[in-house]
Amino acid sequence: MRGHVSSLSLDLAPVANHYAAVLHRVATAPAPFLRRLRAVHAHILASGFKPRAHILNRLIDLYSKSGDLPSARRLFDATTARRHDSIAATSLITAYSAGGHLDAARQIFDHTPLASRDTVFYNAMISSYSRASDGPAAVAVFRDMMDDRVPRDSYTFTGVLSAAAAILPLELTQCQQLHCSVVKSGTENSVSVSNALIALYAKCEAQEAAVHAREVFDLMPERDELTWTTVVVGYVRRGDIGEARRVFDEMEGRFDVVWNAMISGYVHHGLISEALEMFRQMHCLGIPLDEFTYTSVLSACANGELFNHGKAVHAHIIRVAPDFDPETALPVENVLVTLYSKDGNVDVARRIFNDIRRKDVVSWNAMLTGYLNSGKIHDAIDIFRDTPQKNQLTWMVMISGFLHNGLAEEGLKLFNQMKEEGVKPCDYAYAGTIAACGELGALEHGRQLHAQLIQLGYESSNSAGNALLTMYAKCGSVEAAHLTFLMMPNVDSVSWNAMIAALGQHGHGIEAIDLFDKMIKDGISPDRISFLTVLSACSHSGLVDEGFQYFESMERDHGISPGEDHYARLIDLLGRAGRIDEAWNVIRSMQFAPGPSIWEAVLSGCRIHGDMTLGIYAAEQLFKMIPQHDGTYILLSHLYAAVGQWAGVAKVRKLMKDRGVKKEPGCSWIEVANKVHVFLVNDIMHPDVQEIYKFLEILGVKMRKLGYVPNTKFVLHDVESGQKEYVLSTHSEKLAVAFGLLKLPAGAPVRVLKNLRICGDCHSAIMFMSLAVDREIIVRDGKRFHHFKDGQCSCGNYW
Repeated sequence: MRGHVSSLSLDLAPVANHYAAVLHRVATAPAPFLRRLRAVHAHILASGFKPRAHILNRLIDLYSKSGDLPSARRLFDATTARRHDSIAATSLITAYSAGGHLDAARQIFDHTPLASRDTVFYNAMISSYSRASDGPAAVAVFRDMMDDRVPRDSYTFTGVLSAAAAILPLELTQCQQLHCSVVKSGTENSVSVSNALIALYAKCEAQEAAVHAREVFDLMPERDELTWTTVVVGYVRRGDIGEARRVFDEMEGRFDVVWNAMISGYVHHGLISEALEMFRQMHCLGIPLDEFTYTSVLSACANGELFNHGKAVHAHIIRVAPDFDPETALPVENVLVTLYSKDGNVDVARRIFNDIRRKDVVSWNAMLTGYLNSGKIHDAIDIFRDTPQKNQLTWMVMISGFLHNGLAEEGLKLFNQMKEEGVKPCDYAYAGTIAACGELGALEHGRQLHAQLIQLGYESSNSAGNALLTMYAKCGSVEAAHLTFLMMPNVDSVSWNAMIAALGQHGHGIEAIDLFDKMIKDGISPDRISFLTVLSACSHSGLVDEGFQYFESMERDHGISPGEDHYARLIDLLGRAGRIDEAWNVIRSMQFAPGPSIWEAVLSGCRIHGDMTLGIYAAEQLFKMIPQHDGTYILLSHLYAAVGQWAGVAKVRKLMKDRGVKKEPGCSWIEVANKVHVFLVNDIMHPDVQEIYKFLEILGVKMRKLGYVPNTKFVLHDVESGQKEYVLSTHSEKLAVAFGLLKLPAGAPVRVLKNLRICGDCHSAIMFMSLAVDREIIVRDGKRFHHFKDGQCSCGNYW
C-alpha cells in the first residue's frame, strides 16, 4: 500500500492479487470498516490501476455490506458490463433487501439480462421476498426460474418454501406442487429443505396437511433441532397435544427449544399440571432454562391460579440470577406483573413494573389490567394516561375495565375518544362498547354500533355477535336478540347461553328450555353457565319440575358437579313456587355449608310467601356473613311490613343505622333521542319533572276508572294511607315511564331500566298504564324483564 505502483506493472496479475489481499483483510477486520474500505478504494483510483471484474465485485460487495449503498450502486452503474455481472447484481440485491428497499432490489433483478442470471442470483431475489414475508412474489420468481431453466438447489427451495408459508389461506394443492418440485430436484434429503416443507404443511389448515408433514419427517435421514421444534409446534398448533408429546418422546438429543415449545403447548391448551411437570423434569435433567421457559411456566401458574408455585419460580429466578439483558428479561417481567396482579398483590406487581428498564406496551397493558381487575380504577386511569404508545388492546382493556367496574358511560366516552384519536377499534373494542350500551339501556346507540360493525365487516365476529345479542336482550328487545342469534355464522356455547338467558329473563321459560334441549341435540355440551341460565329461566316462569330435572341431569348426564350458585338457583325456584319445605330439605342435603346466595334465595322466597320463622333465620345467617349488604335488611323489612309488624320494620331500620348500612337508592333510566335520562324516587331535579307529575296525576284518574288501586303495603313506613299513596306515586320507575310516554313518538315502546327489583304497586300501576294509553311498556329491574301490554305482564304476576 505504501508508495506508488510502477506504471509498467499496472495491468499485471500481482497488482490485482495485492489489492484482492488488502480487500480481504478489510473484509475480515472488525466492523465498521467503511473508512478503511474508502481509503483502499481511493488508493486504487490514485494509482491508475484499472481493476478487473473480481476486484470491482469485491468492492461492490464490501460497500453493500458496510451499508454504503450509493457507492456500491455508482460502481455497479459505472460500466454497462456491470449489468451483465450476476455476482455484483446479487450483492446489490441482497444489500437492498436487507435495508428494506425491495423495489430497488427488484429493479436490479429485472435489468439483469437473462443470459447473466444464475442460481445464486435467483436465490437472492427469492430470499429477499421470503424475508419480507411476500410469499406470492417469491413463488412468482421461483416460477420464472423454472421457466428460464435455471438449476434449483437446496437454498432455492428453502427460500421459496419459507416464503410460501406466509401465503394465507394456504391451499393443500399449493403445498403439494412445491413438494413435487422438491422431489424432482433431488433436494428432499436436505435437512433445511425438509424443515421448510414441514413448516409449510404446518401452516396449511387442511387436515391432510399434517399427514404429509409427518411423512416428510419420517423419511428424513437426519434431523436437527429445528426439525423437532417445527414438528412439535405444528402438532400443538393443530390442537393435537398428544401427538406432539409422542414426537417429543422420540426426540434424539436435549434441545431446550423443543422443551420450551412443549411447555408452551401445554400452557396454551390449559394443561397446567403437565406444563409444570415438564418444567420440573427439564430442571432435573440440567437442560438450560431461559426466558422462554420462565415465561411459559409463570404463565401456567398465573392462568391456573397456582400463585405460590409462581412465586417459587420467581424465587428460583432470583436465586440463580440468570444473565438476562433488558430485552430478554422483558417477557418474564411482564408475566410476573400479571401473576402478582391476579393474586391480588397489585402493589408488588407495581414494584416489578417500576423496575422494568425497557417497558413495552405489554408491560403497560399488564399493569393496567391488574389495576382494573383489582377495582383500583383511579390508578388504572393514571396508567392509561401515562402509557406512551397505546395499542388497540390498551383501549379495549380500559373500555372493558370501565364496564366491569360499573362505569359503562365512561366506557362509551372512551370508545368515542379512541375513534377521535384515529385508532381503529377492533371487534373486541366494539364488543365491550356494545356491552356498555346494554348496561345503560342505550338501545339506539347500540343499533348505531351494530351498523358500524356491518360496515367494517365485523359482523362475523363471535365476540361482537355475542355482545350484540346480549345488548338487545338487556335493552328489552328480545326479538332483535333472537334475530342476531339466528344470523350469527358461528355460534358457540357463549352464544347459546346468552340466548337462553335472554329468553329466561324475558319470561319465555318454555322457549328457553326448548333452546337448551336443541343446543344439546346440536352437539354443544352444556357447561356450568348453561345450567345456571336454564335454572334461572325455569325459576322466572315457575317451571319447578323441569328445573328439578335439569338440576339432577347436571352430574348424572354431563358430569358437572352443582356448585353453590346452582343450588341457589334451585332454592330460588322452589321458594318462588312456595315450596319452602322442599327448599329447606335441599339445603340440608348439600355437602357444603350454605353461603350468602343460598340464604338470600331462602329469604326472598319467605318474603313472597310470608314465612316469618324461616325468613328471620335466613336473615340472621346473612347478617353474620355479609353484615353490610343492604339487600338483606330491605327484604327483612318487606317481610315485617307485609304482615303489619311495624315494630319489626323499625328494628331493622335502627339496625341499619347502627351498623352504618345505607340502602342503595332506587333509580330508573330511559333513553330518549339518544340521551339517557335518570330518575330517582321523589325526583325534583329533572327539568321536566313538573310536567311528569301533572301527567301522572291525569293518568292516575284514568287508571282508577279502569280498576287500579294503590297497593300501600309496599310502603315501609307506618304513615297515613294518603301519605303512602303519595310515596308510591313518586317511585322512580313511574316517573321514567311517564317521561317516555310524554316524549317518545306515538306508538313506540317505552323501555325503562331500574337498578332494584320493581315494587308490587309499580308493577300493578304500569299494567294499568299500558291499558290506559294502549302502549307496550318494558321494564328491566334488577332480576328480570317485564313486558306490559293491554293491562297484562309477560311474567304472569309470577316474579
